[in-house]
Amino acid sequence: MRDFKSLNVVTSAENDGSFEKIALLQKAIGSVIKGKAETIKLVLVGLFARGHVLIEDVPGIGKTTLSNALARALDLSFQRIQFTSDLLPSDVIGLSIFNQQTGNFEFKPGPIFANVVLADEINRATPKTQSALLEAMAEEQVTVDGKSRPLLPPFVVIATQNPTEHHGTYPLPESQLDRFMLRIHVGYPGHEDERMILREREKSDPIAQVRPVMSADDVVNLQNLASRVRVDETLVEYLLKIVTATRNSDALELGISPRGSLALFRSAQALAMIEGRDFCIADDIKQLAIPCFAHRVIVSSRYASTMRRSTESERILEEILRSIAVPV
Repeated sequence: MRDFKSLNVVTSAENDGSFEKIALLQKAIGSVIKGKAETIKLVLVGLFARGHVLIEDVPGIGKTTLSNALARALDLSFQRIQFTSDLLPSDVIGLSIFNQQTGNFEFKPGPIFANVVLADEINRATPKTQSALLEAMAEEQVTVDGKSRPLLPPFVVIATQNPTEHHGTYPLPESQLDRFMLRIHVGYPGHEDERMILREREKSDPIAQVRPVMSADDVVNLQNLASRVRVDETLVEYLLKIVTATRNSDALELGISPRGSLALFRSAQALAMIEGRDFCIADDIKQLAIPCFAHRVIVSSRYASTMRRSTESERILEEILRSIAVPV
């Protein structure tokens, strides 16, 4: 990690050592998720950019473990929701219950009222239940019985899903996918990393050793700092060229919306901050374009191959990135 003192933006976060806590946060999560520094960084990008993260990969790869490690390393409230076909919207956002003693309805908040919400196997729930997350993810509030109730910041949803299993699952609609700032993959560990995993699990579960290294105020301070990272006009133009190319591509039925453009803009700011800069560079945008865009585009049926949709969309985006000159 680069020297944080190179930052020109001075805030209370800089004075209380919050930058150093980013390194501690990465180290704490890395003690559980071996050899996945870039994946961990992407999760933190979503957190500090005030976005939500979808982790898509095969079973047993560490999706839930990664989410649990993040929650343990943050001194924040945490709720895990196991999505199933019989889960109801009220099981997520809560409901009003009649109190016979007072004669009034009392609202009982659901697990969505937490700072970090793990939506495990989100594609196992019905579309009606999936939609219960839409308002919370977009506006950081939920509406029950006509009354809107705010969610306390910081608020982040980390959802997991298995892309290879189709029995008993309900694919996320485009409107739901668009609410996730990033979609990331964990991937299999390397040979030596997996050896370390096996040896460490002989004695105890390493996730139990993770201790909080960052408070809610630290997270909010860093979110505010990320929003002030400078993005040069040439980089904005580079970003917009990528977006326009997705809208004009014959290989895509649906290109990137303004929400997607904003997601990449904010993600690039957060990545620059994590790497110790108060300004973005072209590599920030290029590195984050696929995690931000691949789940938002729809591949045209004329160009679809035997690949999974997610793999095909990534290939098309890679071609678009290669076709656009990177600003110097």
